Amino acid sequence: MLAQRPPRNADDETAWDQKEMPFTEHLRELRNRLLIAIATVGVIAVLLFWPSQFVIRWMMREYFGGIQLHAFGPADVIFTEFKFSVVGGIVIGLPILLQQLWLFVVPAIHPRTRRMVYAFILPSFLLAAAGIAFAHFVVIPRVIAALIRITDAVATPTFGVASTLNFVIVLFALFAIVFQTPIVLVGLARLGIVSSSALMRYRRHALFGFFVAGGIAAPDGNPLTMALLAVPMYALYELSIWVILPLERRWSFDRLSTTS
Repeated sequence: MLAQRPPRNADDETAWDQKEMPFTEHLRELRNRLLIAIATVGVIAVLLFWPSQFVIRWMMREYFGGIQLHAFGPADVIFTEFKFSVVGGIVIGLPILLQQLWLFVVPAIHPRTRRMVYAFILPSFLLAAAGIAFAHFVVIPRVIAALIRITDAVATPTFGVASTLNFVIVLFALFAIVFQTPIVLVGLARLGIVSSSALMRYRRHALFGFFVAGGIAAPDGNPLTMALLAVPMYALYELSIWVILPLERRWSFDRLSTTS
């Protein structure tokens, strides 16, 4: 199996070459990286297990008001706190997890691509944080309020602690991922798969698609809820175009400088 050795001088891309690495060496390296990642999540999860009960109570008060949660099994609360702790361990330990993944794959990546990945790290974290904040302040309160109104119309709300927390975590994760749209589109543009002109050409299609997705995600069919979900996605799409435009000019200049 082939793996690439990083150049001694980061500016000298010609030094980037290949060397043979035994398959067993790859497995050993993968095992070490996985052990570090699992240990990181495990230690953080253990530290979060006790305070998780207070965070869960806060989330329930914040999003569900006076609605009482129910445990439908003797281990529901323990499993819920354990799941919350593991998710918290993954989120807090994400820098170390990504570092281990990067250290495993970086020898096989060209130096120019590495620089592009390094440039994406901070914006990716900031966008994920913005997505979580948007979900907390805008989306989750309105979506849950709409769901409770629908439930009140035909039944008495009786929410289980496990399924309720799963729902909130999924919404947080969904918007953290959705807010990565600029990173994904800029990366695709750098690889030549999309371009700013193509993204401009399909603006109306993207807007229509985002409103369809918002309509599917909006539980009450309220146009305001649909807009709250669709408009941020379209704003991220537009932001991607205006980020890609100057980058394309710079990439063209770099290609001309390299060939001349």
